Amino acid sequence: MQKPAEYHKSLMTRGCLPRDGGSGPGPLPPGRLVVSYTSVGPWTRATVRGELDLNAGRQLHRALHRALTGSAEGLDLDLTRLDFCDCAGLNVLLDLRRQALRQHKTLTVSAAGPAVGRLLDLIGARELLTGPGARSGRP
Repeated sequence: MQKPAEYHKSLMTRGCLPRDGGSGPGPLPPGRLVVSYTSVGPWTRATVRGELDLNAGRQLHRALHRALTGSAEGLDLDLTRLDFCDCAGLNVLLDLRRQALRQHKTLTVSAAGPAVGRLLDLIGARELLTGPGARSGRP
């Protein structure tokens, strides 16, 4: 099995992205979500781009669950290229944080674009996922 730092994972809600169409810098087709992983010390950094809705959220949850479990200290999320995030996407983030706490690891949103930032602000969860408590693993 490949380690998270060794591959790009393309998640989709409608159809499949071509091998060369999922990880480039350009915009993704509607309904697509791409996650890439790198190792940053004992943490795994996941960069998510595209649209995060109910369908993509299920697949993203499975992928990030594996990445979190495989990391030594936790998962660091870069969500700056996430163009859309609904309540289902927020649920994925909150559930992964609970999982991280159970595993004595961290889940941190190190960077968030406007879609995610606004959602975190509206529900008062920005500090929970981006503040000092997120990195220390404190509830």
